Amino acid sequence: MPTTEPDGTAPEADDPRLHRVDARTLRGLAHPLRLRLLSTLREYGPATASGLAERLAESSGATSYHLRQLAAYGFVEDAPELGKGRERWWRAAHAGTSFDMGRLMDHPDPEVRGATGVVIHEVASAHAREMDTWVGTMHEWPETWRHSWDISDYKVRLTPDLASELIDRMHALVESYQDRVPEGTEGSAMVRSHTHLFPRSTD
Repeated sequence: MPTTEPDGTAPEADDPRLHRVDARTLRGLAHPLRLRLLSTLREYGPATASGLAERLAESSGATSYHLRQLAAYGFVEDAPELGKGRERWWRAAHAGTSFDMGRLMDHPDPEVRGATGVVIHEVASAHAREMDTWVGTMHEWPETWRHSWDISDYKVRLTPDLASELIDRMHALVESYQDRVPEGTEGSAMVRSHTHLFPRSTD
């Protein structure tokens, strides 16, 4: 099942905006701070290691090291046109990340399976943190936005094939709203959409 980093981009087989993770590059991503660094660069744009350290409450030594590791696996790259003197700026190399989670979770190498677990748990934690932040700050938003958000859950009996079909249709629906609102449109905001679909035991 293809999955993306939570960045609003649905996985498409020929989409050059996506970094398609395999067993080798997964090793370079499977660290909580690296996932946070990559997500921050994608959401807020290019930054220095020290700027990211301040935003994420980490040491600049840690952010610098993990940025270099992300670069080694092709997730981030230099932005030399932004630097002054010895200042080094970084940017995300792609808009999103796609995973074939089923294949990675079934990989014969236990290290790959373990790395997959790290990524899945960190993405789930990031979703929870974002929702907690919204709930704690929604009073600061205009009334129109306080009436234009959603936290819902549904249950429906499906087969694995139908579950995959539903996931594809949800992704396609979100993707259909991409680029409909120009940047800077009055009253607009960047909206985050999380999709979770998983089976539950009825025992």
